[in-house]
Amino acid sequence: MTVASQIKALAFDVFGTVVDWRGSISHEGEAIGAKHGVDADWMAFADAWRAAYQPAMERVRDGSIPWTNLDGLHRANLDGLLDRFGLAGLDESDRDQLNRAWHRLDPWPDAVAGLIRLKRKYTLVTLSNGNVALMVNMARRAGLPWDAILGAEVARHYKPQPEAYRNTAELLALEPARVMMVAAHNDDLAAAADVGFATAFVHRPREYGPGQTTDLEPARDWDVIADDFLDLATKLGV
Repeated sequence: MTVASQIKALAFDVFGTVVDWRGSISHEGEAIGAKHGVDADWMAFADAWRAAYQPAMERVRDGSIPWTNLDGLHRANLDGLLDRFGLAGLDESDRDQLNRAWHRLDPWPDAVAGLIRLKRKYTLVTLSNGNVALMVNMARRAGLPWDAILGAEVARHYKPQPEAYRNTAELLALEPARVMMVAAHNDDLAAAADVGFATAFVHRPREYGPGQTTDLEPARDWDVIADDFLDLATKLGV
């Protein structure tokens, strides 16, 4: 029996795997900068905001702060960056609008078409650290055809905590081996594999721009290795 024949659902990492956060956030920064007459390195702005992502979640994971969804963490991180990039004068409305840029991320060119193909055969769910409202708004704007929004906020655990993965399988009423984690990040796949998920590595060599040094290649012999979502669909027989 092939892996593809055992799988009933595909669970997707979203930031970097499905959507181009770096390009999208830099464009949003450029737009707010133009509005306020601020010229900055907006790719560096996107990178700096993203760099605060894991440390913020780690404070939730280790109990230093109570459960806080990703919108809340993003906002705290944003407030810490504004002065550095010349945006300290933004009022509350502009800060909120910029924080919600994460709700408006653009998909990679292959993402929507690939997901539509995969949906013919599999249940498609998010398994992201993004909160539910963020994921819903992103999906509606970008046309991402999820069957359900699952992941960190639903499980009240941020990846790579095993509860995030286990909760996803439980809510789908599936054994972990019937769920395939799809991600462009080896550490995400490793955590999913540890709880029994099947795994698919999708190459996203430009997630961090032309100088990317991480996740350029699969670190292990994952169940499927694909160039993009269209290639993933082909390799899963869709």
